[in-house]
Amino acid sequence: MASFNKITIVGYLGRDPELRYTPSGTAVCDFSVATSERRRDATGESNDITTWFRVSVWGKQAEFANQYLAKGRLVYIEGRLRQEEFTDREGNRRTSLQVNASDVQFLGPRPDDATAPPKPPPQTATENPGDRSDDDIPF
Repeated sequence: MASFNKITIVGYLGRDPELRYTPSGTAVCDFSVATSERRRDATGESNDITTWFRVSVWGKQAEFANQYLAKGRLVYIEGRLRQEEFTDREGNRRTSLQVNASDVQFLGPRPDDATAPPKPPPQTATENPGDRSDDDIPF
């Protein structure tokens, strides 16, 4: 039986995107996305839990992401999830969640015009961000 790996994330960019090109000329854009959820502990107190994802976008979408995204911007990501292990500067073993994005949709207002709805590239947006309410956001 075949296996399947797909993740959907709606979160906020933690840093500005970084665009680079492979030696063959393919664009790659890297950025981080944070999601938050509120949970109650045993005492009934609410705690926010934040999960960070490192995201890589390839090709034309990478160029669009670099052009339209900025730190703090709300974004919808679909892709494949991979857990990576590394050793930090202090010698401790760490893990990170890496997403190889297949679809990126820009949500919320553009950073340079907070009053206008976003105008994403036609191939990356399939829904109207104005149809969302604060109740639709999972944090």
